[in-house]
Amino acid sequence: MEILRTEHLVKVYGKDSQRIIAVNDVSLTVEKGEFVAVVGSSGSGKSTLLHMIGGVDRPTSGKVLVEGQDIYQMKDDQLAVFRRRQVGLIYQFYNLIPVLNVEENMTLPCELDGQKVDMEYVRELARTLGLGQHMGHLPNELSGGQQQRVAIGRALVTRPAILLAYEPTGNLDTRASNDILELLKLSNRRYKQTIVMITHNLELAKQADRVLTIVDGRLLVDTEGREWM
Repeated sequence: MEILRTEHLVKVYGKDSQRIIAVNDVSLTVEKGEFVAVVGSSGSGKSTLLHMIGGVDRPTSGKVLVEGQDIYQMKDDQLAVFRRRQVGLIYQFYNLIPVLNVEENMTLPCELDGQKVDMEYVRELARTLGLGQHMGHLPNELSGGQQQRVAIGRALVTRPAILLAYEPTGNLDTRASNDILELLKLSNRRYKQTIVMITHNLELAKQADRVLTIVDGRLLVDTEGREWM
């Protein structure tokens, strides 16, 4: 079952001699429950693509359809609700609230959206992420790997349609990076969570079900060998 489709996505910044085409005619599909990696070098357009998929940055042209709905046909307030409820975001930097403990950071998206917190699910997530004994701890009492685990829990707590991970291990050492990748794979298997991971690390990307390569704003090839020229 298809959960995400982009159709001829284009993003242009600037005008005339300052014109930069960051994303150039990108069409892709992601199936529900699939773990897809998008790999590319710095400046390839991968972060711009992620922001358009996540409802953060409107495309110059083209469509983003999530569960069949063109998200950029929504009004701004509808799009904001979509981002809160249907998209989970994980970045290289954890962006935890320093004065909130692990449980409060994890449940923050529900609180901000006025949703009732499913504490049974939160405790299950915490156990899955190895945070069960740390729920009362503040971020500065955690290691970098533990803080990223909290960020993953925060992204999963609303049961989003899509989890978008941007360089999720970029600020971690090798051991912590491997742990975080295994947790992403576990959430994909256990919760059938659809994941799109953006990375420059090809070895990391190979752990996904499918790898898409973006070069100079264009999607070139995936691991199934399909050309996107």
